[in-house]
Amino acid sequence: MKTPIWLSPALYGAAAGAAALAFVGFNWGGWVTAGTAQSMSAEAARVAVATSLTPYCLAMAEADPQSATVLAELGEAKGYNRRRIIEKAGWATPLGAEQPDRALAVACEQALATT
Repeated sequence: MKTPIWLSPALYGAAAGAAALAFVGFNWGGWVTAGTAQSMSAEAARVAVATSLTPYCLAMAEADPQSATVLAELGEAKGYNRRRIIEKAGWATPLGAEQPDRALAVACEQALATT
């Protein structure tokens, strides 16, 4: 069986068009792989949970009898030490959790800085 002479250039053109479409889509079109989408989704969920629990952290800070001492220590600290101070105070440990939540500590530290 003979293939028509025009079929070969048409197939090459389709392959080149598909490659160009994929290149443009992934670089400028916002396309992502399943793994990237999953990691982006996990990060967004983590940030959303921390944002929703920030009022809990602020309430813990207000109810803590040592809050004046912790806030003074927080004001003197720099960088990642600020997050550790909030974690050590127990303000970033949600109910039922054994370990403090790092994202919650960062969100709480930012909220305390603005109040």
